[in-house]
Amino acid sequence: MDGGTQAQRYVWEGAIPLQIHLHESEVTTLPPPPPALILGPRIGYLPLLIPLIKPHFCSTLPPGVDTVWFDYKGLPLKWYIPTGVLYDLLCLEPERPWNLTVRFRGYPGHLLSPCEGEDSVKWSFINSLKEADYVINGNCKNVMNMSQSDQVDLWRYVVNGNIEGYLRISSKLKLGIIGEEHKIKLTQPRQSKVETDIVGPSQSGRVPVRLYVWNIKEDLDELEDASPVDSWDQISYINRPVVIHEEEGMVFTLHDAIETLLPDFFTDELTDEKMTVIDSGDEQRATEATVSDCNEENACSRKNGEAGTTSGKLNQFCSPKKAEIKLIRIQGIEPKLEIPFSWVVNNLMNPEHFLHICVVVKLAPVQVHT
Repeated sequence: MDGGTQAQRYVWEGAIPLQIHLHESEVTTLPPPPPALILGPRIGYLPLLIPLIKPHFCSTLPPGVDTVWFDYKGLPLKWYIPTGVLYDLLCLEPERPWNLTVRFRGYPGHLLSPCEGEDSVKWSFINSLKEADYVINGNCKNVMNMSQSDQVDLWRYVVNGNIEGYLRISSKLKLGIIGEEHKIKLTQPRQSKVETDIVGPSQSGRVPVRLYVWNIKEDLDELEDASPVDSWDQISYINRPVVIHEEEGMVFTLHDAIETLLPDFFTDELTDEKMTVIDSGDEQRATEATVSDCNEENACSRKNGEAGTTSGKLNQFCSPKKAEIKLIRIQGIEPKLEIPFSWVVNNLMNPEHFLHICVVVKLAPVQVHT
């Protein structure tokens, strides 16, 4: 349908109630200003809220140049991760309103890449769209060949939450929608499928997936008792495409997808396939490296200012006896694992054509010497 599926419309209309406090170090008046109350679109990005937030606090700010950033319980928030993904990942027990702190001074350049307002967010979005195009089609030509007017309109539709206009423009990119009859598997040798009576012609395709894994090592009975994330080192980030193969009578579920994405959490023996932890700037470098393969001259204009080096191996693994997936969230939903993965992709992907999956794993670490 022209306006998308009902689930897609729910995603696009979804918003998180935010209560944004000005950091006490930047308050120059008495009494201090009350927090700003605002709705943050799930598919949006925190820097896009600055024009709405700044007028609320401008009269109390200290002198200086604005370098705006947000934190949650002391954790600087990565501005290029969609707001809904940040919320799903960091709030194990949904917090309404979500209490964030905004700062207009002292940008942590050693932790976050530079953000110069909406332009930085726009180009981050476009670069992710290029990467999705590369994953799906093997090149970035469809996105690279967008007219300037289409590019401007597409971004404006995303900012304004206009799904009808977005679908009209994005359909030209030929990034495809997976049919419900498609069977999905990941680029790993190990997978399980459920047989069904579904029949259809053979097709193939690739789905861009970003997986965020919070490894909790505390001995807890309830997840909400977990200590908040105080460093992005606690989050493992996996950027791995999903390869789709349609075969008669087979369905690939969300459980199969998660199991294949996280093989070390489902096997007793360690395999040669290690999960890559990308910390700080490496998360963006991974995206930029893929896009640069498509077009070196026009690839990623996003500059990386974050510190950190890539860890090629995850030094802590666990067997099923020592690890348990406690939570899976996608677009604020905790879906049943039996759901066909094709439905998840069709209805819950973000506008840049990535499916963002948040996973919480409770584990007892096993040290592996490499």
